[in-house]
Amino acid sequence: MIELISTVVIVAMVFYLIVKKYQPALVLLLAGLILFFIALLLGNPILEPKEATGLGFLDVFKQLELTFVDQLSVVGITIMTLFGYASYMNHLGATDVVVGILTKPLSRIRAKYLLIPIVFLVGNLLCLFIPSSSSLAVILMAVLYPVLRKVGLSPLTIGGVIATVATVVPTPLGADNVIASKTLGISLFDYVFLNHALISIPTILVMAVAHYFWQRYMDKRQAGKAFLVQEEIHNQQETKKILPPKYYGILPLLPLIFIVIAGLFFRDIKVEVVILTFLSFFIVLVIETLRKRNLKQVFDGSFEFFKGMGQGFTQVVIIVIGGVFFAKGLQALGVIEMLMHSVQNVHSAGTILTLFFSGITFLFGLVSGGGTPLFYATIPLIPDIAASAHVDAIQLALPMQLVAHLTRSMSPVAGVIMIVAGVMQVSPIEIVKRTSIPILAGIVTVIVLSLVIL
Repeated sequence: MIELISTVVIVAMVFYLIVKKYQPALVLLLAGLILFFIALLLGNPILEPKEATGLGFLDVFKQLELTFVDQLSVVGITIMTLFGYASYMNHLGATDVVVGILTKPLSRIRAKYLLIPIVFLVGNLLCLFIPSSSSLAVILMAVLYPVLRKVGLSPLTIGGVIATVATVVPTPLGADNVIASKTLGISLFDYVFLNHALISIPTILVMAVAHYFWQRYMDKRQAGKAFLVQEEIHNQQETKKILPPKYYGILPLLPLIFIVIAGLFFRDIKVEVVILTFLSFFIVLVIETLRKRNLKQVFDGSFEFFKGMGQGFTQVVIIVIGGVFFAKGLQALGVIEMLMHSVQNVHSAGTILTLFFSGITFLFGLVSGGGTPLFYATIPLIPDIAASAHVDAIQLALPMQLVAHLTRSMSPVAGVIMIVAGVMQVSPIEIVKRTSIPILAGIVTVIVLSLVIL
């Protein structure tokens, strides 16, 4: 009973602090420490005898050290190299080349409402190159907003579409996909293209159709109000950035191309994402050297890769470490074992657990601005819980992961919503009104397909 009460109190504390915008990584690490110390006081083992320090108090911090080492050596370095490569591509201007190539044809389409699903799908493609929803929103508001306004789309329609583009694209370059595949013991290629894509691609198509009808309906309902947005900010001319040659547009795709080729044609060769990302990095170095013929300038610019790795650690990896440490604390307290026993032989346990994890992620995401911290904290527990319930771990993890991303575009406190609303100088609630139905359609599609297919 003490274990259960302690868990409820600490989990409630974690929810409260993250909702209040405390640093989620430190919240999870602190909560994990508290759980371990309670487990220590109750006489529960913290470490295996061969790893113990000989002093229970220090065993807790030894567990923290082991968590850092384990996560950095596998998941952490993968995420950091992907962040580094994306940062380097942005520094070179290769990302801007891709944006220009994909968005330029849109200005030629004159059927304004037909542009809604097209822009949504193009935005999802851009997620392959710009994984940050906030960064992508800033770019699209600067590049696409003026074009779409000239065609005659209302500002609120444009904002609603742009705020939802970075959600559930199946990409092996996504940090959450890397984490899920490693935790569930599945190759990244199989997780993304044989599982994730089966759910996410139909979901994206459903959302595109929902956007088309919902934005038309809202424009008619709001009439002139949909067009009453201050636009002075969009008329400001930005400094023209000198872009590299058009062929640089392929460079951000190199890791993805290598991952797909390895997954399709060289499955017997053991190559990890880190290897392929470093290979891509050095190929780009050669191309940069041949183009600029200034080795010092190329080397100076390439250091952006390592700066990006640091951003990957501070933005994602440390949260993952905190989540894993928190999950280990729950295990040390015995709570996970209790939960595993409770779901054994329960009829329709897979459906119940899928709805439970997805539902709690949805509620958490609404009030906190995104469900990914909860996903990172929960994913280490999924394999054991799924095994006890005799269901496939993917059936629990994948819908939770997708709902975590989708909910972000429905929360008025989410960064992407606040960015779009801030640029347009409207209330975040006005943007949420435009995103709510397409996002709910996406969530329902995710849940239904997960229960039917997975």
